[in-house]
Amino acid sequence: MNGIETVEVDTIIVGSGFGGLGMGIRLARETERSFLILERADDVGGTWRDNTYPGVACDIPSHLYSFSFRPKTDWGQFYADGSEIQRYLQDSARQEGLLPHLRFRTEVIQMRWEADSARWHLETTTGSYLCRVLIVAAGRLSEPRIPEIPGLDDFDGPVFHSSAWDHGVDLAGKRVGVVGTGASAIQIAPQVARVADSVVLFQRTPAYIVPRADRAYSDSDKRLLERVPGAIERLRSQLFWDAEAGFAQRIGLPDAVEPFRDVALGHLAAQVSDPALRARLTPAYEIGCKRVALSDDFYPAIASGAVQLEPSALESLDGNTATGASGAAYELDVLVLATGFHSTRPPFATRVIGRDGVALSERWSKGMVAHASTTVAGFPNLFVIDGPNASLGHNSAVHMIETQISFILGALDHLEIVNGEVLEVSREAEDAWVRDLDRRSASTVWLTGGCSSWYVDDRSDRLTLLWPDFAFAFRDEVGSFDPRGYRVRSAPVRVAD
Repeated sequence: MNGIETVEVDTIIVGSGFGGLGMGIRLARETERSFLILERADDVGGTWRDNTYPGVACDIPSHLYSFSFRPKTDWGQFYADGSEIQRYLQDSARQEGLLPHLRFRTEVIQMRWEADSARWHLETTTGSYLCRVLIVAAGRLSEPRIPEIPGLDDFDGPVFHSSAWDHGVDLAGKRVGVVGTGASAIQIAPQVARVADSVVLFQRTPAYIVPRADRAYSDSDKRLLERVPGAIERLRSQLFWDAEAGFAQRIGLPDAVEPFRDVALGHLAAQVSDPALRARLTPAYEIGCKRVALSDDFYPAIASGAVQLEPSALESLDGNTATGASGAAYELDVLVLATGFHSTRPPFATRVIGRDGVALSERWSKGMVAHASTTVAGFPNLFVIDGPNASLGHNSAVHMIETQISFILGALDHLEIVNGEVLEVSREAEDAWVRDLDRRSASTVWLTGGCSSWYVDDRSDRLTLLWPDFAFAFRDEVGSFDPRGYRVRSAPVRVAD
């Protein structure tokens, strides 16, 4: 590309969020492999670099939403805000010596498998790369979903997605519209209402919301975790198993679902006294079918009138007039799209070309599939982190990422042991794995709860995003590499010059 020499390394990682950095740290600590991490932005962090909207925070406890091999004893809050998580990832990259391996402002245009050389050829905005092993850690919350709303392009004012917050727009005294009632919108709306003249929230479907009950960690809490041997490990274990109890709610066990639903509806009743408004905020589907949000200030903002609820989707825009599906019209100065991401159809899949010139997006045309949630038939030496059925609806995504990293390291060790060059899962093994996941998914609330969600692929009605079991079961099944079902091509004999 433009006369620049092609760079060749053993392994390339695409993305520098939790998945890419975690993979890089383990490679740097435990192997001698040459590797690079390609990142299209100018800093690490992924989701936590991009999402800087008012109120952005995690809904998994801080001590669980961090690497087990890089525990942080001085988290400020039980649920960390976005900036603290971003600093943690920046510190991880710097302190683990990853900066020399990172290539920022390098967007991958195409990743193509070259069978003759048994290498992946990458074309990027900064040059060409060759690698033996390709690890895609682009994440599932990286490509914003922009709805097709008539008049959106001609809206008479600033419009931006929640993941690309425009901090140059002063919201003081403005009439702001927020589209969506997912986790981001529920965090954003009360914060914006503190400065804006008015806020209207366009709600297509109400969300279940439970108390956040956040708290600051005291200095004594932090000292205890830092100084007492095993304290941080015991806390992480407690948080993990507390979260695991939540999976019983997702498989519809009445003794688990009913108390969970009662907590959510009780929270609504305690904070919204108007029965008509409360009815508009009450979901008509089973709890857990969509992501359950955590908030202590959303309902009060609605109940007080600080945020006006429009109980219908935004249907059209005309100048600065926003009209909901109900016919209600609002004059707005700024529009915020808290409309989620392309989660089940990751755009990076169009850029990955495997054996016989088949794009990963074509292979996934009826929904994402992968063996062990990590490898895909027809795509040799490719590993996907946080891809098909590798996310959770009840526990920490970092646990899943670390499990996949261990799987990948085991696969690379296996190639070395057998003097292999190319590793590829068979279609038969992948199909068997997917059939088993579909069987497990069938009775979960995500398929039986009466909602449509970003967890389910609308082309096949399959649960393709979430792991349909306990998080500990994922580690039991994926935490170490099992060579059964894989084909290995031996490395060619190299003759010395």
